[in-house]
Amino acid sequence: MSELIEEMPQGQLVYRRLLDEIRTGQMAPGARLREVELAERLGHSRTPVREAIRLLEMDGLVVHQPRQGATIRLLDYAEVMELYEMRAVLEGTAARLASRAANEAELRQLAELNTEFAAAPDERAAAELNRQFHAMLLEAARNRFLARSMRGLQKTMLLLGPTTLMETDRVARAAEEHRQLIDALLDRDGASAEASMRAHMEAAQMVRLRKLRRIERPLED
Repeated sequence: MSELIEEMPQGQLVYRRLLDEIRTGQMAPGARLREVELAERLGHSRTPVREAIRLLEMDGLVVHQPRQGATIRLLDYAEVMELYEMRAVLEGTAARLASRAANEAELRQLAELNTEFAAAPDERAAAELNRQFHAMLLEAARNRFLARSMRGLQKTMLLLGPTTLMETDRVARAAEEHRQLIDALLDRDGASAEASMRAHMEAAQMVRLRKLRRIERPLED
């Protein structure tokens, strides 16, 4: 038991590393998780790697396939649609609640984050600032049950791979969508805030679907 306790911090470290690789697309859906290869590549023993895979399985990010073992879960088209639909519901609700509960400092912070987001030097920086923007909005909603539901959804969203912000002009368009949301929050207009967020989610969904169609389009001679 003491040996297991000693390995737990390393297991969490490997878990976070694998989550980041899934988020950035370094480990794509369908990829096999071989304990020996991961242990060698990440510089850990097989015990923390095994623990990390178990945690990913608990998150629903890893499944066991016949004759393949542990693999990164592959979402089908319907699941992608359902994910974005649920995200629109949850984040739209967060926007509506934040219009009522957010304080002035939080609204200023949202505006500042969006300014930095619009001027981000690259997609990775933009993605991090976008994450902070949505996290701040969720915090401003002041609803712990909503936050818990959103955290669970965000784990599954990792299976979508690299951010849609990598698409041409998406950062500029997303920044404008953020600004419309901020204007509704400043006006304390809950209905407009929710509608703005839902429109923002639908725009991201359309970019994702176009990307999926490009991937699935058969190669032509």
